[in-house]
Amino acid sequence: MNLMLKAVLVPLAVASLTGAPSAQHRDAGAGCDRVCLEKIGDQYRAAFLAHDPSKAPISRRVRFVENFVEMPFPDATWDTVTQEVGPALTLSDPTTGNVGIYTRIVQNDTPGYLAVRLKVEGEQITEIEHLISTKRNLSAPPTPIADFDKFQRSPHLDKAVPKAKCRPRAELVRLADGYFETLENNNGEIRGTRFSPDATRTENGLNFPEIEKGFKSGRYLFNERVRDRDHFLVDEYRCIVMARGFIDHKGVLDQYTLTDGTPARSIFREPHSWGLLETFKLEDGMITGVEAVFIATPYNMRSPYTQNPDVIRNREAKYSKK
Repeated sequence: MNLMLKAVLVPLAVASLTGAPSAQHRDAGAGCDRVCLEKIGDQYRAAFLAHDPSKAPISRRVRFVENFVEMPFPDATWDTVTQEVGPALTLSDPTTGNVGIYTRIVQNDTPGYLAVRLKVEGEQITEIEHLISTKRNLSAPPTPIADFDKFQRSPHLDKAVPKAKCRPRAELVRLADGYFETLENNNGEIRGTRFSPDATRTENGLNFPEIEKGFKSGRYLFNERVRDRDHFLVDEYRCIVMARGFIDHKGVLDQYTLTDGTPARSIFREPHSWGLLETFKLEDGMITGVEAVFIATPYNMRSPYTQNPDVIRNREAKYSKK
């Protein structure tokens, strides 16, 4: 690898996994506190629903990405949204200037689960990232998605967490990343994190109880890797970490055995990836709740916002001895 490129990537990797904001993340929200950021988040939702960018402080030079595709702003769901079904969950990180939003929208007669990341600099929105999950863009194999009208978010996700029960930023990021470490090549081990006994996960609105039990069964062995992880938002008020990532399935694994001896078969029969925006609630050093929006993507796809692509590091390791 080019030495200059390596010099840039290594510090970014360390920052991502320690909770220390990288140069791209750091001090972006200076002057805009939690209340300020969440007000901008509310203004954005109103502008989005009205198809009117003037209703929010959106920079003329804003970058807009939806479902990992960069495009001119406004476009995509900005043109098609007809209804928002709340309440929304809004997160904020004054240290990095990031705002996170989870909500439900309708496009004409098509319901979907929407996750949003906004980057705020100088009280202006300079980056917009959408992930919209509908039954159409989930594709095969079967992907979890809930009945739109029956979704209920766990109320504790939006609650403040006392400082005595919330860990420092770096520790929160490490525990959240441990979820991805456990998900990757899942063989029943819990790696680098802890779960509360009642921790539940919501994927595209569908609820999965007993997270730890699922991981300890080794059911997700077909996840070859969870890459391009970026823990871009740490909401220290709610003790929440929000991240972007991709789950790759090579389609090679066929038959396998759960940790209790039960035979299983992978549903992935060809190369496939999921892209996600996922949020982790942490209390007393344990994950207590997870909410995720994710979609099917082309295999090995990445986001235009990916700052530290794993494939470069993997390629370097693979060919370094040749």
